[in-house]
Amino acid sequence: MKAKIKPMPLVNENATNILVKEMGVVDTIRFLNQFSAGYGNYTEERRKIVDSMTLDDIFSGIEEMKHGGKG
Repeated sequence: MKAKIKPMPLVNENATNILVKEMGVVDTIRFLNQFSAGYGNYTEERRKIVDSMTLDDIFSGIEEMKHGGKG
């Protein structure tokens, strides 16, 4: 038996339709968004943020988040 290979655009369309039918539009969009490539340079942006932080800053931020702070 040979598998019939469908073009990827058709596979994507079928998968999206199934997800929308089973999960709804909003949850389908949320699910698919986690696979987007994003933009910018994550490493550079994180370096700019954390290079000036001390360990005390980091620990304070963690504690603040644990207790419902904005972080």
